[in-house]
Amino acid sequence: MRSVPLHLEAGSDIRRSLERLAVELNASGFVLGVVGNLSQAAFQCPGQARPTVLEGDLEIITLQGTISPQGVHLHLSFSDGACQVWGGHLEPGTLVQKGADLLVGLLEADGGSSEGPSVHSSPRQGDRLHPTDVALTPVMEQPVLQDPEPAQAPAGFRGGQSATATNEPRVDIAVLAGCPYCARALRMLRTLGIPYRVVPPSGGGSLPQVHIDGVAIGGYDALAELHGRGSLEALRRG
Repeated sequence: MRSVPLHLEAGSDIRRSLERLAVELNASGFVLGVVGNLSQAAFQCPGQARPTVLEGDLEIITLQGTISPQGVHLHLSFSDGACQVWGGHLEPGTLVQKGADLLVGLLEADGGSSEGPSVHSSPRQGDRLHPTDVALTPVMEQPVLQDPEPAQAPAGFRGGQSATATNEPRVDIAVLAGCPYCARALRMLRTLGIPYRVVPPSGGGSLPQVHIDGVAIGGYDALAELHGRGSLEALRRG
């Protein structure tokens, strides 16, 4: 195992930066340590339907878990101005306030590059991957299509068509094999019980490409934001 320092500038998304690091170095490993503060923390508490988001002067206490090109699994704990401790599963939207320094241990057996002693990340770096960053191989996984119940368009979603009684899923998603954000988007839909259909990509741009009721909403970031606001509830099965 080798250690890789990761410095994050103000405004960087911690989870996105670690996902990008694993993809760029094509390596798996662990977060060994962290020092820094946050302006916003997004974390999933056990048994809750959607992530909790807190803002303020927040001090990181611990960050631990695993990273790989296929995704990350990380737990965050931090304290607020009253020294009250919060924590849970790290979600996108956890933003660095002034700066953060992480030490990541990468497993050499995974084939990651042994060059480059440190990595720096600017705000929003790596939030999306361009299709040329991943292998252009069609995704083989096919979802089980489930019959959605008629429902209103998700709250906060504009421009969507009204849902009608149909056996077709309301969500279409274009993905590529080997793209971690595509894998995360598919996992989110499956976890939430939202029926979906895998379709070919349309035009250029980053992946995944998500459409709700035929209207493009964006990629994984947009899907995660709608989930965080509870706007995907109307699409859930049953």
